[in-house]
Amino acid sequence: MNQDRREFLGTALMTIVATKLGMTEPRSPFPPLKQIEAGVLNVGYAETGHLDGPAVVLLHGWPYDIYSFADVTPLLAAKGYRVIVPYLRGYGTTRFLSDQTLRNGQPSALAVDVIALLDALKIAKPIVAGFDWGARTANIVAALWPERCKAIVSVSGYLIGSQAAGKIPLPPKAELEWWYQYYFATYRGRAGYDKYRHDFAKLIWQLASPKWNFSDATFDRSAASLDNPDHVSIVIHNYRWRLGLAEGEPKYDDLENRLAKGPVVTVPTITLEGDANGAPHPDASAYAAKFSGKYAHRIITGGVGHNLPQEAPQAFAKAVVDVDDY
Repeated sequence: MNQDRREFLGTALMTIVATKLGMTEPRSPFPPLKQIEAGVLNVGYAETGHLDGPAVVLLHGWPYDIYSFADVTPLLAAKGYRVIVPYLRGYGTTRFLSDQTLRNGQPSALAVDVIALLDALKIAKPIVAGFDWGARTANIVAALWPERCKAIVSVSGYLIGSQAAGKIPLPPKAELEWWYQYYFATYRGRAGYDKYRHDFAKLIWQLASPKWNFSDATFDRSAASLDNPDHVSIVIHNYRWRLGLAEGEPKYDDLENRLAKGPVVTVPTITLEGDANGAPHPDASAYAAKFSGKYAHRIITGGVGHNLPQEAPQAFAKAVVDVDDY
């Protein structure tokens, strides 16, 4: 028993030291990932919770991945939900089915991916929740296909835009916040992001969430998803398309024309904002009228930045549960 006790204490001590040094791997909340063909993609996704429960689709942003929902997922599963967390195109294990498909990052394409995934999984009308690119995609799904969306949770509110809006100059201070968008518009920027994508992502994490003291292990777990062979092409195309510097695909023209009109979201919505979000984001007063269904806005305090689901998982999960009751 003394030997067992010594081994136990030794293991515990090594765990404490490793944790202090940032050497331990964060525990994964997900069972083994799944793959499914959906639209133009073979989508990698995590699924957990109750298969016969109400469905929730959680959408990550850039440069993050499904582990932004590492602590949200078990909270929702414990409430009886079926939780689906897909890698967006260009991330993780998601792959294009054809080498001939344009590596397109325009917003409508990402929303069509979600609808294709719902069809493939035979999910009729889930709650869709996300942040950054994921919030924009949730907005678009709710605006264009309200019959496929029960409700949404959107960090930073209404994020639907257009190429025309992207061409309008902003005040200098606001333009400075979008420095990486202009960097990506250059050949040097594309090459630099490709070469330093992990360093670039860590810098964005730090700038967007200045009070979030994430560990190296937490970052490395998510940064691995950026090694997807299509990642750089998708990201560069997304930001260049926003500025009108890259063409989209004609098959999405009708959707983009509808989005350019700033459609109102009619499904129940809760918007969230962290009190320490260092990324560009609109003030809540600028978009409240864009939500015509039952609506609430919440400020999440405590130094919470851009990656709100990972920084404040309890608040994000509560918003999902609450908007379901709407």
